[in-house]
Amino acid sequence: MKVVKKIVKWIIAIILIPIVYFLISLILTFIPINNEEENSEKNKSIYLNSNGVHLDIIIAKDQLHSKLLDGLKYFKNDNYFAFGWGDKNFYLNTPTWSDLTFNNSCRALFIKSASLIHLTRYPTIKGDWVEVKVNQNQLNKINQYIDKTFYLDSLNKKILLNNKGYSYNDDFYESLGSFTCFKTCNTWVNSGLKESDIKACLWTPFDFGLLNMHEK
Repeated sequence: MKVVKKIVKWIIAIILIPIVYFLISLILTFIPINNEEENSEKNKSIYLNSNGVHLDIIIAKDQLHSKLLDGLKYFKNDNYFAFGWGDKNFYLNTPTWSDLTFNNSCRALFIKSASLIHLTRYPTIKGDWVEVKVNQNQLNKINQYIDKTFYLDSLNKKILLNNKGYSYNDDFYESLGSFTCFKTCNTWVNSGLKESDIKACLWTPFDFGLLNMHEK
């Protein structure tokens, strides 16, 4: 009988944990921070984009610091750079949502593992991007935030994973940090906005909080 009770408790815990996680995440998503307008003029733009789940921070090439741009692979007509962060195994083995497996998703959420920065390059602005107006100080901070996420080799160079991109216009780079259910691709984006004094969620693993917050 004791064994049965223990099994029931474990089953209840397994069911409740994701529910509690989801509810707390929702609450924190709808608590805005950096909500006060700065005095300096917001005459610069960055952008947010989502594939339905995963957010990217997009910055025009001419707004990127030389330190961040250095070591990145790009071509003449690449004018906008979209930066995403996530679990290495998940990125490399789940190029499309049809490739998603239970094993890959569980490993990404619950097993501490290496991470990557995903860089996608675009020639022009896309219609579904959400524009975020920023001042020069905020732009400087978001540049610095992204730059310090890259893992560097012994020569302080960014580490490109050759021929691992999904298409002709994207690549992966080694990065710092580990993906967990508390530090996801979207919390990385949200943390970048928070640290840059840009309006953000208190904490969020979702994409919709930031998108709704910044949509005009």
